[in-house]
Amino acid sequence: MFSTTPKHPKPEPVLNFSTGISISISIGSNIFYIGLKILDLTRVLAGPFCTQILADYGASVLKIEQPGVGDETRQWRTAGESQKWKDEHPLMSLYFAAVNRNKRSVTLNLKEKRGVEIVKQLITEGWDGDGGPHGNTGGGADVVVHNFLPGKMEAMGLGYDDLKKLGSVGERLIYAGVSGYGPRGPSAQRAGYDAIALAEAGLLHITGEEGRAPVKPGVAMADLCTGLYAHGAILAAVNQRERTGVGCLIEGSLFESSVSLLINVGLASMNLDVDKGPEKRRRGKRLGLGHPNLVPYGGFETRDGKMLFVAANNNRQWKGFCERMGIAGLGQDGRFNTNDGRVENREEINRILQGRFREKTKEEWLAIFEGSGLPYGAINDPVEALEEHPQTKARDMVIEVDDFEAARDGVLKLIGPAMKFEGSKMKLRIKPPLLGEHTDEVLSQLGYDATEVTELRNSGVV
Repeated sequence: MFSTTPKHPKPEPVLNFSTGISISISIGSNIFYIGLKILDLTRVLAGPFCTQILADYGASVLKIEQPGVGDETRQWRTAGESQKWKDEHPLMSLYFAAVNRNKRSVTLNLKEKRGVEIVKQLITEGWDGDGGPHGNTGGGADVVVHNFLPGKMEAMGLGYDDLKKLGSVGERLIYAGVSGYGPRGPSAQRAGYDAIALAEAGLLHITGEEGRAPVKPGVAMADLCTGLYAHGAILAAVNQRERTGVGCLIEGSLFESSVSLLINVGLASMNLDVDKGPEKRRRGKRLGLGHPNLVPYGGFETRDGKMLFVAANNNRQWKGFCERMGIAGLGQDGRFNTNDGRVENREEINRILQGRFREKTKEEWLAIFEGSGLPYGAINDPVEALEEHPQTKARDMVIEVDDFEAARDGVLKLIGPAMKFEGSKMKLRIKPPLLGEHTDEVLSQLGYDATEVTELRNSGVV
């Protein structure tokens, strides 16, 4: 058995970012850098999306994966996707690549005691950062993120109370757990799945066309929103640690995130018609592309079979909208001169507008609305949005990775970070990693020599 005591003491770091968040900008390269070390024990989407956001901001993220298998999304290929990848790289997919850039991959078997010991060693000793002008060269982990079922981390000896005992690093550790339903309550031990969480939280009930069955969003909104919430909570906890000197436990779930997204619809259900009995309560309606509180608001088909999305959020916009469409008289109709009136006459307004939109093509309508200041836009498909929309290029929303060894053509296109920081640039530091690509490198930093790493691999630990 290997000791968790470092074999080769590391030099005292010049900058120890484990003492808190440190944001730096390199004057020469203008690279945005947030100095955090994050141990990522998550899989699938919510957790990896959270840690990728932090990795994009410059955090040094170490993704721990099961030996020989890895994150299950490595095998989640869409129809025809196998032609993208070389045969010798079966454990790579576009799904995985979408949320795992700027991370290192280390394989560790957490069912093995030595695997758990190495995790604790990584927490207490840390690992070398991602290099560059502000490379993190010392100190333990700042954050642990996991999405195991409640109680599983504790059973492995990796619970928050266990890790808090790891000296000063443990005391300052920020520990974020994301599950399906949270650590307490009757559903705590149920596994979390995006669409199930959306269904139980009431979001699917209000999504889809009126009079038809509910539909789910085209992407996993519960997972993605949970990842967004978690990344913000982690940064808030880091800020708190700066004041208190101690870490904290963060708990979130797909279900809670989904419930929070009910916003105005949820408040209407809880606060209106409560005195009319269960059968007359407001339970939300499916409005397709419509809005429960605004009319017009939705998609309309044009003469060439394309669709535009338009809206009028106030009376001024409504009148301006009608003028642009060449139906100014509609904007003067007394039935429609208030938002309440427009909501009450939803069907008639939508019928009139749909007839008008069918008189011109999508491009003709876009030209008419250009410069109007009104809410409008084409309903684009992903190719139009990512490869043809001029704003996508202007805002660097597509990243092209060259010499990507798993791809047959050596090229991988990624969707770039949504947020930009003035005066600095977030760059791709690490391509989506192959399974265990950085295992030997990281173990070497912990003091394991090549013979010991081979023994760990042969024993199924890494």
